[in-house]
Amino acid sequence: MSDLASRFQTAVEDSKKLSKRPDNDTMLKLYAYFKQGSVGDVEGKRPGFTDLVGRAKYDAWAKLKGAAKEEAMQQYVDLVESLKTA
Repeated sequence: MSDLASRFQTAVEDSKKLSKRPDNDTMLKLYAYFKQGSVGDVEGKRPGFTDLVGRAKYDAWAKLKGAAKEEAMQQYVDLVESLKTA
């Protein structure tokens, strides 16, 4: 496992232990970076207008389309680190 991949896994665990829940915009960023870093580009259909949460998650992830997995992983790690010190 690469150094970045291990730091990413550590950040995933750390994100579950944050002392304070991040605001919704930050949660969407975390979700998008996590999905892009672990799965890659968004796939499937955009959820319908009645699924507001699913639609927001899909849109946040879709904004990262084309971004390298490694870049998304690093962004995730950096964001979790900033939340731990906040």
